[in-house]
Amino acid sequence: MFILLLGAPGSGKGTQGTILAQRLGLPKITTGDLLRAAVKAGTPLGRDAKKYMDKGQLVPDSVILGLIKDELAKPEAAQGAILDGFPRNSAQAELVDRTLAERSHRLTHILLLDVDGDELVRRIQSRAGIEGRSDDTPETIRTRLQVYQRDTAPLIAHYAPRGNVHRVPGTGSVEEIATEIARILGQ
Repeated sequence: MFILLLGAPGSGKGTQGTILAQRLGLPKITTGDLLRAAVKAGTPLGRDAKKYMDKGQLVPDSVILGLIKDELAKPEAAQGAILDGFPRNSAQAELVDRTLAERSHRLTHILLLDVDGDELVRRIQSRAGIEGRSDDTPETIRTRLQVYQRDTAPLIAHYAPRGNVHRVPGTGSVEEIATEIARILGQ
């Protein structure tokens, strides 16, 4: 089962992805986590990615796709994975589709965590205070939400004809949202 989590920054993709990965016994492939680990380790990729991340800009597709392919090639992803943070636009979605097809797989579920803009800003500012992330400043929050609306939101239209896009209300308790996702997946 290959599941894509969509939603704006702060919508709860990371939290729900972790719960879902544990529940289903699947790896969670999170580009943000992969990139932050590379930044923390000070790798050349991490130093390059940090330049984009600190400005609220997206890291180039070629870098992200390489990370994703490496993760999908791991034995633990042979039967499925939770994708969080990639694809971010229609061109990337086609790359993911091709990468999965090369392994005789496809995205089985696309879950859209729906949260209004004011709540997203509140959550991200709260997260910044707790985690101290350099990419959670007021300026980068605004930029990231604009980038999401421009580039990522259209993925809903890209995937809608497949009939496997599910809108999940992203407000309420973590447990309520997780229960709704489990209901949608029949788990």
